[in-house]
Amino acid sequence: MSRVIILPPEISQKIAAGEVIERPFSVVKELTENSLDAEASEVKVDLVEGGKKLIRVTDNGSGMSREDVNLCFERHSTSKIASEEDLGEIATLGFRGEALPSIAAVSRLILKTSEGKEERGTFVEREGDKILKIQDVGFPKGTMVEIKDLFFNLPPRRKFLRSERSELSSIVKYITSVCLAYPRVRFSLAHGKREILNYPAVKSLKERIFQVYGSAILERLMEVNYNEGDFRLSGFASLPPSGRPDRAQQLFYVNSRPVKDRLLQAALNQAYRGFLEKDRFAEAFLFIGCPYNQVDVNVHPTKAEVRFKESQAAFHLVINGIRRAMLQHQGIKEIYPTQTEEPVFKVQEKRPSPPMKKMERGREIIEGLFPTPSVDEITYPRVLGQYLNLYIIVITEEGILIIDQHNAHERILFEKYKDINRRKEWPKRLALFPLLMELAPSQIVSLEENQELLEETGFRVEEMGGQSFALKEFPDIFKEEDAKETFLSLLEEMKEEKVEDRAEKILATLACKTAVKAGEILPLDKMNFLVEQLLQTSNPSLCPHGRPIVVKIEKREIEKGLKRS
Repeated sequence: MSRVIILPPEISQKIAAGEVIERPFSVVKELTENSLDAEASEVKVDLVEGGKKLIRVTDNGSGMSREDVNLCFERHSTSKIASEEDLGEIATLGFRGEALPSIAAVSRLILKTSEGKEERGTFVEREGDKILKIQDVGFPKGTMVEIKDLFFNLPPRRKFLRSERSELSSIVKYITSVCLAYPRVRFSLAHGKREILNYPAVKSLKERIFQVYGSAILERLMEVNYNEGDFRLSGFASLPPSGRPDRAQQLFYVNSRPVKDRLLQAALNQAYRGFLEKDRFAEAFLFIGCPYNQVDVNVHPTKAEVRFKESQAAFHLVINGIRRAMLQHQGIKEIYPTQTEEPVFKVQEKRPSPPMKKMERGREIIEGLFPTPSVDEITYPRVLGQYLNLYIIVITEEGILIIDQHNAHERILFEKYKDINRRKEWPKRLALFPLLMELAPSQIVSLEENQELLEETGFRVEEMGGQSFALKEFPDIFKEEDAKETFLSLLEEMKEEKVEDRAEKILATLACKTAVKAGEILPLDKMNFLVEQLLQTSNPSLCPHGRPIVVKIEKREIEKGLKRS
C-alpha cells in the first residue's frame, strides 16, 4: 500500500486556510484591506471576545453582484489581478484571492453585499465548506462579513489562540496603523458594547495624527516632503532633539501599505544619528511613494514586508528627506542638486588615523595604570579598572573577566526587585503634580490589560476623560521626570509579551531603566561592589533580557597567544 496519499479537499482546504488565517487579527486585516480596495469611505469593525467569538467588518464600498458572490468563495478567485504581468505592478492592498475562502473554511460566516444598483443585495450563510443558505436580501451599497467561532472545526488551532486582550491589542494596533494611511476614511472599532476608537474622515495626515495621538505629539514633529527620482517621501518625523526611549513609534508605508522594513528603519536611525539626545529614537510616520513595478509586495505571506528593486534609492531617500526637513525647519536655505547629481547627503568615508607615536616610557605608563601589589596582597577576583567606560576588567586565578557594567547591574537589580515584588513592599511616591499624558488606543488597551500588574509595582494611573490619563503614583526608584517615560515604555512592551511573562518583563524593564548606564564612569569601590553583588546572583552570566554579562579569557588562551604554553 502506498504511503503517499492525496489529502481530501476538506482537509487540504483547512491546512491552506491555516497558512493565510492565523488568528482574529489576520481576519480583520484581510477584510479591512478588502474594504479599502473596494474604495469604502467608512469601515466599521465589531468584535466579541477579542474576535474569537465574533468579527464583523462592515463597509460602504463598491459591493458585489450575485455573480461575483458565487465566485468569491472559490480558491484563487480575485478581482485585483488578471494576468501574470499584473503581479509586477500590484496597486491594491490584497490580491491573492485566498482570504475569503480561507476564512470561510474555518468559521461560521455570513456575508451581505450589494452594488447598490438593484433593490436587493445578496445574503450568504456558510459553515466551514458547507453553503447553508444563499438568497436575496435588502442591503445598502457595500459589504458586511460576519465571522463567528473562528477555528470551530480546528480545535488544535483554536486552543493556541492568544488571550482575548492580546488579540484585541493586536487588532487595535493594526487599525490605528492603517487609519493613518487613509485619513479620508472613517474607521470605528467596538469590542462588545464598548467603542474603542471612532475616527471620522479628515482631510490630512496631520489631522489624523491629532485624532489618534493627541495634540502633544504634533509639537514634537516636523513635516517631511521630498522627491528623488521616481521616489517620493512624505509624512512627519521627530523634530530634534526630541524623541522616544524606544522604536515603537516608527511607522512606514509604501504606496499606502503599512510595512515593516529593516532597511527603512536603518535609514531613519542613520538620518538622526548625532541629532537626538542619548538613548532616544525618532518618532516617524513616513510614506514612500514609488512606481508599483519598483517594489515587490509578495515576499511575505501576510504582505507585511516588501522588497525594493533599488534598495539604495529607498535608503538614501529617507536619509536625504529627513536631513532636508531638518534644515528647512531651522530656516537654513540650501541649493539641492538635481536628480542627476550626487545625493544631498553622503556617508562620509572614514580616513585612516595617523600612526601612533612611539611611547618611550611605555613600561612606566603601564605600571602607573596597573600598580603591581606584592604577592601577599593579591586576592581574587580583583578589579583592575574600567575599559571604555563600558566594561569592568577583573582578574581571577583562571584568567580575565570582561564584565558589561550595565548588564551586570541589571541582573543585580532584577533579583532585588523580584524579592521586593514577592513581598509586595514596593516603595512608592506621589507625583508633586499629576503627570498628564495622552494615550493612543493601543496603549489604553495595554493599560487596561496590565493595570493590576502595574499597580503592584507602584504605578497608579487615573483616567481624566477621552484619551487623557494622569500618572499620580510611581515607584520610588525613579525621578519624577523618568517615571512617565518608563510607564509609557512598559505599555508598549506589554503588547508583545505573553500574559504569563509580563510580571517579569515589568521588573526587567525597571531594572534596565535604573541600572548604571553604558559610558558612565565608575569609581573603583562601585566596581568592586558590582562584581561582588553579581557573583551572588542566581545567574551571573545573563541579564534579565537574555544578553551575556561576562566574557572570560582563559589563562591558557593568553599563554597560547603569547606562545608561553
